[in-house]
Amino acid sequence: MRFLVRDRLLGIGDDYWIEDDQGNRVFLVDGKAMRLRDTFELKDTQGRVLIDIRQKMFALRDTMVIEREGEPLATIRRKRLSLLRNHYRVALADGRTELDVSGKILDREFAVEYDGELLAVISRRWLRVRETYGVDVVRDDADPALLIAVAVCVIHLAEKEREG
Repeated sequence: MRFLVRDRLLGIGDDYWIEDDQGNRVFLVDGKAMRLRDTFELKDTQGRVLIDIRQKMFALRDTMVIEREGEPLATIRRKRLSLLRNHYRVALADGRTELDVSGKILDREFAVEYDGELLAVISRRWLRVRETYGVDVVRDDADPALLIAVAVCVIHLAEKEREG
């Protein structure tokens, strides 16, 4: 499954659609304006909130939190002892599962893996549409909304680090 995500995703207050590779609207990104921290909602086509994405306020390192139905689903932060600046760890709420995100985050060329197995590839290479990147979910049993949220968070954290 491939999804097309506008690259200007993280403009606070911006709303826009994520489409599948057939051009069908699949998810609505609802950027919440006038908040102290960066907050986004990923909604389905009926307007139901599937995932909340927010910046964790009181953390030693920049951290994003993904929630589903008010319950923590994942926490994302840059890997602490990585020689590569573009290496992030996603700790799922079960406490046992970690996803690894690595690649050229700012170039929108990276992968999401679990225990060495590829879950999703994020890339601009396949696309002709400007300011858009693709999220190609490789495994059929993977959660597309979660993987899109992970991509959004990692890009946001990498851009904040570059600016900071």
